[in-house]
Amino acid sequence: GKVLVVPMEGSHWLSMREVVRELHTRGHQSVVIAPEVNMHIKAEDFFTVKAYAVPYTQDKFDSLVKTHEQLLFERVHFVTMFLKTMASLKTASLLFARSCEALLYNKDLIRDLNASSFDVVLTDPVYPCGAVLAKYLSIPAVFFLRFIPCDLDAEATACPNPFSYVPRLLTKNPDHMAFFQRVKNMLYPLALALKYICQVAFTPYARMASELLQREVSLGEVLASGTMWLFRGDFVMDYPRPIMPNMVFIGGINCANRKPLSQSVLPVEHI
Repeated sequence: GKVLVVPMEGSHWLSMREVVRELHTRGHQSVVIAPEVNMHIKAEDFFTVKAYAVPYTQDKFDSLVKTHEQLLFERVHFVTMFLKTMASLKTASLLFARSCEALLYNKDLIRDLNASSFDVVLTDPVYPCGAVLAKYLSIPAVFFLRFIPCDLDAEATACPNPFSYVPRLLTKNPDHMAFFQRVKNMLYPLALALKYICQVAFTPYARMASELLQREVSLGEVLASGTMWLFRGDFVMDYPRPIMPNMVFIGGINCANRKPLSQSVLPVEHI
């Protein structure tokens, strides 16, 4: 079959790249859509790249990446770190949104994609541009992800997500919670910082989807059109939670290049 791949940058692509490689070995043809300015997405012999122009330079992109890397190692007051992190996230979110606009409003490219008769779109919905594109082109979408912030994955799959049972991201709560942990679990999504991140990161894609589809549409509705959700997780390392039939856990798939265990570890393996 013909697969249209819309990846997220950075390590997200490095995991998806191995899936694209496997698709090639099984006889599928993959076309990867990528901005001309990117970090890791380069042409290889097992997929074709369709690049599109974006309204920012490689220097601008590299500067953003470098700033984010430096933040990880800075030792400053919590408030200073918080404000810098929020500013960095906003800048990155706006840049990715501009990249998505450059793709979705590129009439020649969209016309070419429409005429190519793709069977499926493979994309990481943490960068919702691929999901919007799939819905716009009316192509089934397969989502390949670790998770989506703001509980968008639970909303889009209509998956039960009770506060009393499922620990929220970054709360550090266990799956067996005491009363006050459940209260914290319920209040955490209402935190202004989290709501700000969700607003900045995802609102532009709902706007773009509404403009393209010529009707008001939420991002949750766009993501709900996903045919299959492939989660790079596993209940060995994640707390158990309700799942829907189209949610499949494939934890460890990003560890494609495994190395043999050392001799010191081998005896433990056979215990």
